Amino acid sequence: MKSQKYLNFNVVITQDEDGLYVADCPTIPGCHSQGSTYEEAEKNIKEAIKLCLKVAEEDQDYKDSIDFESATTPRMVSISNIVIPSF
Repeated sequence: MKSQKYLNFNVVITQDEDGLYVADCPTIPGCHSQGSTYEEAEKNIKEAIKLCLKVAEEDQDYKDSIDFESATTPRMVSISNIVIPSF
């Protein structure tokens, strides 16, 4: 039985000034989504990644623009919000 391979895409989710959660997958050009909650944004970016990969199956130039090398090595990236008093 053949084991299934997985790709690990890092995603950045931020909250804009209106409270909307905006998701971005930096290794896939143009791969963005949003949601009214963090969970919705996460769900939506997963769908956006799948759609982008589907487009890449048909468009070799787009496929070549995706950083698959970083997606094949699982790693944890942490982003922190650092609060510093203003001057």
